[in-house]
Amino acid sequence: MPQPAIGRFPIPELKDLPEDIRARILAVQEKSGFIPNVFLVLAHRPDEFRAFFAYHDALMDKPGKLTKAEREMIVVATSNANQCQYCVVAHGAILRIRAKDPLLADQVAINYRKADITDRQKAMLDFAMKVSASAWAVNDEDFAVLKQHGFGEEEAWDIAAIAAFFGMSNRLANVTSMRPNDEFYLLGRVPLQ
Repeated sequence: MPQPAIGRFPIPELKDLPEDIRARILAVQEKSGFIPNVFLVLAHRPDEFRAFFAYHDALMDKPGKLTKAEREMIVVATSNANQCQYCVVAHGAILRIRAKDPLLADQVAINYRKADITDRQKAMLDFAMKVSASAWAVNDEDFAVLKQHGFGEEEAWDIAAIAAFFGMSNRLANVTSMRPNDEFYLLGRVPLQ
């Protein structure tokens, strides 16, 4: 059976990409052992690739009171609500690795309210889901609940920004028919060979 396409739009050859984009993709490949399809699909539009990953990195790689695993929880829960297969699978793998828990990503993706997470994390995901589904309804009560769980204004901003950014990402992944790499399905579940 032929390998399905990784996306609906043309996938550029690595050799034809601008040097900065090619270098980033090769660095990711060296670190992970494969090239996540999101890099190849988004490379179709180099300027947007740069902007996308600059904002991604600003949200997901910065220090703060949200752990990297909690940031990934937000991505997995909201991506499931947005029915984004690519992001649930890819960020589920990252969540398994960052949380050092092979079950957590599946629990969060299916129903975070029943997942083995803290009340603080449930409040975080409740807020993220509200931002994702009905940001127009966010109000002072939502911020008060976050505050009760130790989240300040900066953390609220981070939660909202991650939910909003991945809402855009989920929509792009769905429109482009971005296919998750097979490698993601096993990451964080079984030891690497």
